[in-house]
Amino acid sequence: MPTIFREKGYRFSSYSYDLGEPMHVHVTKAGAETKVWMNPIALAWAKGFREHEIREILDLVAANRAVIESAWNERRGN
Repeated sequence: MPTIFREKGYRFSSYSYDLGEPMHVHVTKAGAETKVWMNPIALAWAKGFREHEIREILDLVAANRAVIESAWNERRGN
C-alpha cells in the first residue's frame, strides 16, 4: 500500500487492487482506518476514528485533493 503523503500523524495511501473502484483514499493512524471517496469527498467507512478525527481527515483530503488525484491517476497509468 503506497503512501501518498503523511500529515498530522495520518497516513494517506491507496491499495493497487482497489484501482477498479471509484477514486478514493485510505487513511490510517494508530490502528484506526477509514476510506474516503473523492468525487464527491465523502466518508465510505471508518473503524476506530472519533468524529472529530473524521472531520479532520475529510478536511485534509479536501485540502490535498490534487495530490491524491494525481497519485491515483499515476497508479492507474493515466
